[in-house]
Amino acid sequence: MKVSKVMVSGCFDTLHPGHIAFLESAAQFGQLYVCIGNDDNVLKLKSRSTYFNEQERAYMISALTVVHQVRISKGNGQLDFIEELNEIMPDIFVVNEDGHSEAKREFIESKGVSYKILSRTPKAGMPSRSTTQFRTETEMPFRIDLAGGWLDQPFVSAYGSGPVITISILPTVNFNMRSGMASSTRNTAMSMWGKQLPNQDKEQMAKLLFAADNPPGKKNVSGSQDAIGIVFPGLNKLDYDSEYWPLQISSVLDEDILSWLESHLFLIPIGPREDKFEVLDEMNLDSIGVMNLANAAEEVWSCILSKDLMGMGKAMTASFRAQCQLFPLMTNEKAEAILMPIASNILGYKISGAGGGGYWVVVSEFKMDSFISIKIRR
Repeated sequence: MKVSKVMVSGCFDTLHPGHIAFLESAAQFGQLYVCIGNDDNVLKLKSRSTYFNEQERAYMISALTVVHQVRISKGNGQLDFIEELNEIMPDIFVVNEDGHSEAKREFIESKGVSYKILSRTPKAGMPSRSTTQFRTETEMPFRIDLAGGWLDQPFVSAYGSGPVITISILPTVNFNMRSGMASSTRNTAMSMWGKQLPNQDKEQMAKLLFAADNPPGKKNVSGSQDAIGIVFPGLNKLDYDSEYWPLQISSVLDEDILSWLESHLFLIPIGPREDKFEVLDEMNLDSIGVMNLANAAEEVWSCILSKDLMGMGKAMTASFRAQCQLFPLMTNEKAEAILMPIASNILGYKISGAGGGGYWVVVSEFKMDSFISIKIRR
């Protein structure tokens, strides 16, 4: 009697009970072949390196008794297993609900292979587990500055007062460090409070975090928008005038506005900034440039409140270009090359934080394949 060949593919990083339960279920259909994503492709798809390299992941999977054979996929993209599929010639291809896509189903079935989708069912008596859950189990937020960044630095706002617009976002994916989303300040917050922010006075907490993040003798002071953007939920406007702390913090927690922002703000990975990157090595500060930055940030705030998508995109781009006039090293050829192919399909853009890497923050009417959605903390 012929034994069916069963094939699955995936990253299988940080092997956990959820992976094993899935592989045990898949093996019930026949002889199980597992194709794991190669390190380079995982980095491209997930914008992060795996915890275990491809050889380590292959070794761990091959040690499972339900697995007949493990291969490292040679291809790229979501269908990186095409060469292996053609060699193995499976009878059945198995995915879980997270790994299913209609494009994958169509391709597999075009090869005459049966396509089965399994629900995520844990072993009896065990909780459901996923890699994403492990990587995002902390609710300590990141912050994104949408406009006016640098005005929280007195050496900039001394040329003219103006606002910084921030949103606090939850870690729904494994965001890169050194990416302009206040990850170092977030690490300080976690050293103080653990995985979640305490339920205390927000401004007092933000001031404590700002102080802890800037101990005496620190060379470059982290602006207070980092601490405020992490601690204060929702959308916030921080008005600065030659001081480290804003004169006023205006917050928006209206669900209609926050949901609207989530539907139209997306991230595109550029890659972490280099270790020795220093944006302050080149500056062109003057009152006109700072005024342009402040005016654009005011316009972004106004457009968000009125849900003017075209206006928000245009003003956010103007804010970013004003930043680049003041600090030319914020952007580079690598970043611009990533943006160029989709520039005509978006309404606005900026680079997160001080630039040099990180993420493009883009305004768009709809989500594209390369975009990462955000979840604003309520």
